[in-house]
Amino acid sequence: MAAAKELGFEGIVAKRKDSLYESGKRTGEWVKYKVNRGQEFVIGGYTPGNPFDALIVGYYEGERLLYAGKVRNGFVPQVRREVASRFKGLEIDTCPFANLPERKRTQWALTKEEMQNCVWLKPELVVQIEFTEWTPDGHLRHSKFVGLREDKGGREVEREGRNP
Repeated sequence: MAAAKELGFEGIVAKRKDSLYESGKRTGEWVKYKVNRGQEFVIGGYTPGNPFDALIVGYYEGERLLYAGKVRNGFVPQVRREVASRFKGLEIDTCPFANLPERKRTQWALTKEEMQNCVWLKPELVVQIEFTEWTPDGHLRHSKFVGLREDKGGREVEREGRNP
């Protein structure tokens, strides 16, 4: 796993030495281990849901807060409620991200139309996020919420590492 991570691979597949590939079947003879990256991000908003659908996260580059992605995965109902309770008093009227709206429509983008449904927050809350990689456009791919970070302020959060 260390070598896969160092080489920037998505992961590895472990196979029983005597196993054969069986199309369309999951036998347990082959197991995929994914290498996830992770870092902290600042919450700059969310999309409404019960109590929210996705967090809108980013990082600082100098004085500018840059959008990195929407995070929907990694929540159980209780954690979702706990995170949402931290939004009280942080609501603002304008988008805090310097690079939004995006013109190019991709599954990770946040366009002007989509932004109309967002609730913006003062960028103070920090979360730990796992993801598989950065897209060429600078978005998180397959992101997952891990937890809130109490040990770091929003202005301290910068992008860690770059894709090779």
